[in-house]
Amino acid sequence: MTITTDTMTAWRQNVYGGADTVLAETIPVPRPRKGEVLVRFEAASINSGDIHLMQGEPRLVRLVFGVRRPRVHGRGMDLVGRIVAVGEGVDAFAPGDRVVGSGDGTLAEYVAIKASRVSRVPDGLAPEIAACLPIAGNTAVTVLDACRVGQNSRVLVIGAGGGVGTLTVQLAADRGAEVWATCGARAESLLRELGASRTFDYRTLALSSLPAGSFDAIVDIAGEPPLENLRALLARGGTVALVGGEGGRVLGPIPRMIRSLFAARPGRRFRSITAVTKTPVTARLAELATSGRLTPAIERTYALAEAGAALAHVESGRTVGKVVVTA
Repeated sequence: MTITTDTMTAWRQNVYGGADTVLAETIPVPRPRKGEVLVRFEAASINSGDIHLMQGEPRLVRLVFGVRRPRVHGRGMDLVGRIVAVGEGVDAFAPGDRVVGSGDGTLAEYVAIKASRVSRVPDGLAPEIAACLPIAGNTAVTVLDACRVGQNSRVLVIGAGGGVGTLTVQLAADRGAEVWATCGARAESLLRELGASRTFDYRTLALSSLPAGSFDAIVDIAGEPPLENLRALLARGGTVALVGGEGGRVLGPIPRMIRSLFAARPGRRFRSITAVTKTPVTARLAELATSGRLTPAIERTYALAEAGAALAHVESGRTVGKVVVTA
């Protein structure tokens, strides 16, 4: 495969803010450095992490990603595409290979990314499906592993309607768990289709109305319920996984994570989850998707030329499942 242009369109921002600060710019096509591959964009999904980095909130993240302005200007983290060139020392891939992975600035026509951060897309797997797997899928697997979810586990997923939640429900059910889920009313029927045994509208459900001590694992994506309420729902030996939650504008969910250290009791654990995307996990998720055992719920797709609108849609907080950008 060859590169037929010296310039490309990439979605970038120079100041923190809303989706309107992310603009399409014309920049040079990157060249792969040692250990990198150059990928022609086919699809990317939008994650809540994209929105946090775009806004620079909680403010604590700016210590890592740029205090006054974004250190990495390109937006987007998930990526699916075809390799068009490889850098020095890359032997595992060749031009023409379709790959999936995660990197920086993936909302661009071409993306240079470390070869160690991508894996091959199985034949027959649509790029928009594969694009949902790296970050959200790895987060879901990390959560379920941390909670030791397996056959006959009973799992409660709080705030299950988004990208991570819909994948967590499916993967837990695939492991043989009984899954209960809270979500907005729009997501209830979808989550039942994805494997949830019972669903509840979070606007009308009081957690205290659920049976105490009956969940082996609680996955808290919403980040709102009192920790003591979550602990009361755990069976002995159970784990609460704290995944999301907005928190304050400066520290975000960190104060809640600290409080969880004191909320734990013998036999009832709290785990704060920071997922790391691992290529073997992404590859396994791609296999599950190819076999039909995992079907990411895609609410809407946008063309790359509309990536700003895709970011705005996720920023609105009303998404059910995933939003995907395609070439």
